Amino acid sequence: MATILNHLCRRHIFITSARTTATRIQGPSAIAGSNEGGYKTWRNLALFVAFPSICLCALNCVLGHEERDEPEEFVKYDYRCIRTKRFPWKDGNHSLFHNPVVNALPDGYEEAN
Repeated sequence: MATILNHLCRRHIFITSARTTATRIQGPSAIAGSNEGGYKTWRNLALFVAFPSICLCALNCVLGHEERDEPEEFVKYDYRCIRTKRFPWKDGNHSLFHNPVVNALPDGYEEAN
Protein backbone atom coordinates (compact mmCIF):
# COMPACT_ATOMS: atom_id res chain seq x y z
CA MET A 1 0.00 0.00 0.00
CA ALA A 2 2.81 2.36 0.88
CA THR A 3 4.52 1.71 -2.46
CA ILE A 4 1.34 2.60 -4.34
CA LEU A 5 0.97 5.87 -2.43
CA ASN A 6 4.65 6.64 -2.94
CA HIS A 7 4.29 6.00 -6.67
CA LEU A 8 1.19 8.21 -6.92
CA CYS A 9 2.83 11.08 -5.04
CA ARG A 10 5.95 10.94 -7.21
CA ARG A 11 3.85 10.81 -10.38
CA HIS A 12 1.77 13.81 -9.25
CA ILE A 13 4.91 15.84 -8.51
CA PHE A 14 6.44 14.89 -11.85
CA ILE A 15 3.29 15.79 -13.84
CA THR A 16 2.78 19.15 -12.11
CA SER A 17 6.42 20.11 -12.58
CA ALA A 18 6.23 19.12 -16.26
CA ARG A 19 3.08 21.25 -16.71
CA THR A 20 4.72 24.21 -14.99
CA THR A 21 7.79 23.92 -17.22
CA ALA A 22 5.65 23.60 -20.36
CA THR A 23 3.63 26.67 -19.36
CA ARG A 24 6.79 28.70 -18.90
CA ILE A 25 8.10 27.65 -22.31
CA GLN A 26 4.85 27.95 -24.29
CA GLY A 27 3.35 30.88 -22.42
CA PRO A 28 0.20 31.25 -20.34
CA SER A 29 -2.65 28.81 -20.80
CA ALA A 30 -5.07 31.62 -21.80
CA ILE A 31 -3.56 31.66 -25.28
CA ALA A 32 -6.23 30.59 -27.73
CA GLY A 33 -4.45 28.25 -30.11
CA SER A 34 -2.41 30.43 -32.46
CA ASN A 35 -0.88 32.97 -30.05
CA GLU A 36 -3.89 35.30 -30.17
CA GLY A 37 -3.82 35.93 -26.44
CA GLY A 38 -7.59 35.48 -26.16
CA TYR A 39 -8.42 39.09 -27.03
CA LYS A 40 -10.62 38.05 -29.98
CA THR A 41 -12.80 35.98 -27.69
CA TRP A 42 -13.31 38.88 -25.28
CA ARG A 43 -13.87 41.34 -28.13
CA ASN A 44 -16.54 39.08 -29.64
CA LEU A 45 -18.18 38.59 -26.25
CA ALA A 46 -18.30 42.34 -25.72
CA LEU A 47 -19.63 43.10 -29.20
CA PHE A 48 -22.14 40.27 -29.58
CA VAL A 49 -23.23 39.58 -25.99
CA ALA A 50 -22.54 42.48 -23.63
CA PHE A 51 -23.58 45.48 -25.74
CA PRO A 52 -26.79 43.89 -27.10
CA SER A 53 -27.69 42.81 -23.55
CA ILE A 54 -27.23 46.36 -22.28
CA CYS A 55 -29.33 47.73 -25.16
CA LEU A 56 -32.12 45.20 -24.54
CA CYS A 57 -32.19 45.98 -20.82
CA ALA A 58 -32.37 49.71 -21.54
CA LEU A 59 -35.17 49.15 -24.06
CA ASN A 60 -37.03 47.03 -21.50
CA CYS A 61 -36.74 49.82 -18.92
CA VAL A 62 -37.96 52.47 -21.34
CA LEU A 63 -40.89 50.48 -22.74
CA GLY A 64 -41.83 48.85 -19.45
CA HIS A 65 -41.97 52.09 -17.53
CA GLU A 66 -45.55 53.02 -16.88
CA GLU A 67 -46.53 56.12 -15.02
CA ARG A 68 -48.87 55.29 -12.18
CA ASP A 69 -51.66 57.82 -11.88
CA GLU A 70 -53.23 56.44 -8.73
CA PRO A 71 -51.54 54.38 -6.06
CA GLU A 72 -52.98 51.03 -5.17
CA GLU A 73 -55.52 50.88 -2.39
CA PHE A 74 -53.99 51.11 1.08
CA VAL A 75 -54.70 48.21 3.43
CA LYS A 76 -53.50 48.67 6.99
CA TYR A 77 -51.71 45.46 7.92
CA ASP A 78 -49.92 44.98 11.25
CA TYR A 79 -46.52 44.62 9.60
CA ARG A 80 -46.81 47.76 7.44
CA CYS A 81 -45.31 51.09 8.47
CA ILE A 82 -43.99 49.99 11.85
CA ARG A 83 -42.54 53.02 13.65
CA THR A 84 -40.72 52.15 16.85
CA LYS A 85 -39.27 55.66 17.09
CA ARG A 86 -39.66 58.87 15.15
CA PHE A 87 -37.45 59.81 12.21
CA PRO A 88 -34.99 62.56 13.18
CA TRP A 89 -36.12 64.91 10.37
CA LYS A 90 -39.24 66.85 9.45
CA ASP A 91 -42.30 65.69 11.38
CA GLY A 92 -40.82 62.29 12.29
CA ASN A 93 -43.34 60.31 10.26
CA HIS A 94 -41.99 60.76 6.71
CA SER A 95 -38.92 58.86 5.52
CA LEU A 96 -35.90 60.81 4.29
CA PHE A 97 -36.79 60.42 0.60
CA HIS A 98 -40.56 60.38 1.01
CA ASN A 99 -42.67 60.32 -2.15
CA PRO A 100 -46.33 61.10 -1.38
CA VAL A 101 -47.55 59.21 -4.46
CA VAL A 102 -45.74 55.93 -3.79
CA ASN A 103 -44.90 55.82 -0.07
CA ALA A 104 -47.74 55.36 2.37
CA LEU A 105 -47.84 56.70 5.90
CA PRO A 106 -49.16 54.55 8.76
CA ASP A 107 -52.64 55.99 8.20
CA GLY A 108 -52.60 55.69 4.39
CA TYR A 109 -51.51 57.70 1.39
CA GLU A 110 -51.35 61.47 1.49
CA GLU A 111 -53.87 63.45 -0.51
CA ALA A 112 -52.59 64.26 -4.01
CA ASN A 113 -52.28 67.97 -4.69
